[in-house]
Amino acid sequence: MKDYKKTYSEVLGDHFPEGMTITFGSQKLHYRKRKWKFNGDEIGLRYGDNPGQEAALYELVSSNLRLGECEYVSPEDGIVSNLAEKELTETGKHIGKSNLTDLDAALNILKYFDEPTAVIVKHNNPSGVASRDSIKDAYVEANFADRIAAFGGVLVVNRKVDKETAEEVVKNYLEVVAAPEFDEEALKALTVKKNMRLMRIKKLEALQKYRRLRTVELKTLIDGGIIAQQSADNEVSRDNIANAEVDYKGNVYSTRRKASEKEMEDMLFGWKVLQGVISNSMLFAKDRTTVSICAGEQDRVGATELAIIKAYKKMADRICFQRYGMPLWELTDKKKEEKIEREVAEKNANLKGSVMASDGFLPFRDTVDVAAKEGVTGIIQPGGSTRDYQSIEACNEYGIAMVFTGKRVFRH
Repeated sequence: MKDYKKTYSEVLGDHFPEGMTITFGSQKLHYRKRKWKFNGDEIGLRYGDNPGQEAALYELVSSNLRLGECEYVSPEDGIVSNLAEKELTETGKHIGKSNLTDLDAALNILKYFDEPTAVIVKHNNPSGVASRDSIKDAYVEANFADRIAAFGGVLVVNRKVDKETAEEVVKNYLEVVAAPEFDEEALKALTVKKNMRLMRIKKLEALQKYRRLRTVELKTLIDGGIIAQQSADNEVSRDNIANAEVDYKGNVYSTRRKASEKEMEDMLFGWKVLQGVISNSMLFAKDRTTVSICAGEQDRVGATELAIIKAYKKMADRICFQRYGMPLWELTDKKKEEKIEREVAEKNANLKGSVMASDGFLPFRDTVDVAAKEGVTGIIQPGGSTRDYQSIEACNEYGIAMVFTGKRVFRH
């Protein structure tokens, strides 16, 4: 009988060259293929997106690229592609492409946070993000934001992992845990977990420098053609967002209620997280925690509706797991299930008092109407729709504060 499970742990190998050079006009970028010692052998990535797809990681080793007025990332800025064996602890499976792309997606969120923050990424999207005074509490809240999706994900934190945090982490299954440091007791707790990769990345302590560093992103088309684009520069602070206001046919429309300090904090939190979510994306945030994230949808209001459905399901599962030690789908006691559903409904799945973040403008007021029914009190979005005035009118009807960032943050 064929062992289908074995396929996922076997190292495929690859036929990619040891070195690669990319030429932009007269400028050259030189790369070397990365390999690590694993079980006595020196090997590259396990495989690509799937078993059977060869893949290789290349580290930038020589470049001083400048295009126009923009100077791009240099070899000294390596953080994922230059991981050394001493920074990598593997038990069981060797690292593959998806581990590194999920790690990279998490870093592109985490770089915007100064406070202790935990980011869990699954399939290139965050499942949960939380900021707290301690990294343990941040992890617990990020995990419970979507406990089911976090299974098999990549956890990245911007503080040292201590014993208390490690004891929470080992209660769940994660493929990768990355941190600037692990204390000895944490390592003892974590290394007993089979198939978990631990990555000690010292540069996580100074991740803020990557907010403004630019890279060239390459997308290969079906015919072998390539689209090149700059990486996004989307940092937003209180200083460069504005209360929603537009001029429509000579009339000025603006949201009457200004965001409170707490709403502003949560809106900026949500906006930072959106940087790592595939479009169309909508998310709800409250108390520096993601309540629900919807990624990859084709219409704005549909993404909002799905995010709301997820919020109800995830909160019900959290209550069930914390109370009865099992996921909601295993609960067979109908009375207990109905009680949980009532609790979730009473709190609007923690959406009441939350804020909503949108990676693109709201083309119609329907998105505001849907969010308002759940008790959302603040909205952060780029602005720029021809019907912005309708969304502003809707916000004023419901007493919702709304701000414009002036920047769209699509991610494809």
